[in-house]
Amino acid sequence: MTKIITGDEISKSIGDASKDAVLYSDETAAWVPLEKIHEVCEILKDPDGLDYSFLTAISAVDYIEYFEVVYHLASLRKNQSCVIKVKCNGRENPSIDSVSDIWQAADLQEREIWDLMGIEFKNHPNLKRILLWEGFDGHPLRKDFIG
Repeated sequence: MTKIITGDEISKSIGDASKDAVLYSDETAAWVPLEKIHEVCEILKDPDGLDYSFLTAISAVDYIEYFEVVYHLASLRKNQSCVIKVKCNGRENPSIDSVSDIWQAADLQEREIWDLMGIEFKNHPNLKRILLWEGFDGHPLRKDFIG
């Protein structure tokens, strides 16, 4: 059975590799500063380190005051999983660095989040709508979307 690594445990491992890379953590996840997400994901994937080589899922949650991007990761060699979260403030143009260059699986998932939530993934190689048509007005999974 896969061992679920707590946010407190993974934050210690990340903190050993990079100072100020974790804002806070709890039993379920570690929260990373917006500007450090790409660096932290590189640390997490490193096969000689934590070895989270598999991106299980990326999702986003609209909390009205902010958006939260959630990364579910797995280390197949170590049979472990963890959750990393990032807060994106602002409703006008929320953005976060893409991790599609780290995990190829992020490509379509980031496009889906862009399409449905309107969170831009900076440096994504092909950030365009994936479920709705180009020219669709708005992002239907936002809590303030009126369709």
